Amino acid sequence: MSEKHKDDVTGVETTGHSWDGIRELNNPLPKWWIYTFYATIVWCIAYWVVMPAWPYITNEGWTYTKGLIGYEQREVVTGELAGIVESRADAMLQIAEMPLRDVAADPALMELALAAGRAAFGDNCAPCHGSGAQGFKGFPNLNDDEWIWGGTLEDIQYTVNHGIRWEANDGTRQNIMMAYGRDGILSRAEISDVAEYVLSLSGRSENAEAATRGSEIFATQCVTCHGADGTGNRELGAPNLTDAIWLYGGERANIIESVSNGRSGTMPAWEGRLSEATIRSLTLFVHSLGGGEE
Repeated sequence: MSEKHKDDVTGVETTGHSWDGIRELNNPLPKWWIYTFYATIVWCIAYWVVMPAWPYITNEGWTYTKGLIGYEQREVVTGELAGIVESRADAMLQIAEMPLRDVAADPALMELALAAGRAAFGDNCAPCHGSGAQGFKGFPNLNDDEWIWGGTLEDIQYTVNHGIRWEANDGTRQNIMMAYGRDGILSRAEISDVAEYVLSLSGRSENAEAATRGSEIFATQCVTCHGADGTGNRELGAPNLTDAIWLYGGERANIIESVSNGRSGTMPAWEGRLSEATIRSLTLFVHSLGGGEE
């Protein structure tokens, strides 16, 4: 049986309920809190009526209540983006039509081009080249001054437009390193010797006799693309073998792998997939990363 009484410590009357000798204080929430709670319920109901809120399904699929005011966040964002595009239309047209070097010489246009190029790079190029364009194994670093196909504005624009070994584009850059081991052109011993010679080009050979034998093989099989001194040929996309920059790794095992199985990495052609202004902005952005050539 419940019996109300006042708590000796707080002076608050109890509810009369008791559990194991512990009495429950009758200490309700403040009225302002209760009224605020009721107000949020009213606000919630009003919001459901006025704004888009409840999902439901129709014969055409899922949709949602539009609300009395018909507000549509997607339309607002779309309109804002369209406004931004319209405000930049004249400048982007200039970027698309002016010579790249003239765009680079115009501070206002260059600022816009770099911003547009950075965004395009993040959306289309970063998955392979990295968000900082640092590259990965098999994907070139775009920050340094080592360019397989050339690093001028014109070279970069051509590569972005036509890609590398991209069959869907007629102007794509083409050159494939042969698989000397897989196709039976060279024996394993010959591949080992030529790898030793390639190491010697950057002063890393540990077997002079093998390097000497490899030099003869290199002269008959490799100089057409890489040159007699091993410094490469940009017109053919043949990399320089005398420096410390290696696209697929420069250790002995990596070189043997490259000679044995060849290399034929690809890059998409962005012509027709990105607008001319975007491609040119992307070109200017890549060129500005630090390794761009005059």
